[in-house]
Amino acid sequence: MIAFVFPGQGSQYVGMGKELYDEFVTAKNTFEEANDVLGFNLAKLCFEGEQSKLSLTANAQPALLTTSIACLRVLENETSLKPDFVAGHSLGEYTALVANGAIKLRDAVHTVRKRGEFMQEAVPVGVGAMAAVLGLDKERVEEICDQVSHNGMIASTANLNAPGQTVISGNKEAVEEASSVAKSNGAKRVVPLDVSAPFHCELMKPAAQRLSGVLDNVIFTEMNVPLVANCTASVTNDSSKIKELLIRQVTSPVRWFESVEALKNAGCTNFIEIGPKNVLSGLIKRTLSDVSVSNFENISQLESMKNE
Repeated sequence: MIAFVFPGQGSQYVGMGKELYDEFVTAKNTFEEANDVLGFNLAKLCFEGEQSKLSLTANAQPALLTTSIACLRVLENETSLKPDFVAGHSLGEYTALVANGAIKLRDAVHTVRKRGEFMQEAVPVGVGAMAAVLGLDKERVEEICDQVSHNGMIASTANLNAPGQTVISGNKEAVEEASSVAKSNGAKRVVPLDVSAPFHCELMKPAAQRLSGVLDNVIFTEMNVPLVANCTASVTNDSSKIKELLIRQVTSPVRWFESVEALKNAGCTNFIEIGPKNVLSGLIKRTLSDVSVSNFENISQLESMKNE
């Protein structure tokens, strides 16, 4: 069985999607649909904008979603590949929900634009931080976060990316203290992340509350194939639960490697990452040893995809 997986924030780069946009009408139409929703030229920002502007949270989220859906539509038009399950990393969960028919592209683009704005505005710049802890298991990282969370300062696990690779998030002081403790407890490396806000922690509660109001106006329809959700790492095909899952996702850790294991346990042996870069492909390879992993974002990869 095949799982389609979709990247999250951090995979954006200037030029993403342009090759498919120039070659395939379906890709061009996808960007034009997003342009119409947003009221500005998203395609121009993706293809020839400045990296710093593209990477702003409110821009990166609709840009990645649109580029990934353009890739998906080309792949489905040009090959016979269809997913049995879908999943996405944080923002990529919205892309997965467009892919399985649960949400329309227009609604998803509008929602993630607002999601990005809300997440950016939830915490003043400089108050929060994130860091990747390499070489400790997630349980030990969770213990360290609990240990340093006091006096109103919090640190918590934000992304469970792969065994031995956990991202922490929270108040800058607590994240720095947790980083120091992690190093003294045997972490191979602790890498501060260049992010504009502390995602997937309790500091994002204001964003979750505001997002709820936007999601109230979104119509969720029946899924064509099941989703493995970020915050539960379990399979669902119940569209009535989507809103709650997307709100929880804002403040909860992205349980990525557990989601990948859930897909394998459901019978998936072929993982295809659809969208910019191949970050998820690398994480899947670190998590599972006996599956096929590939990615699709350009024409040169299309021929090999036709043989999948």
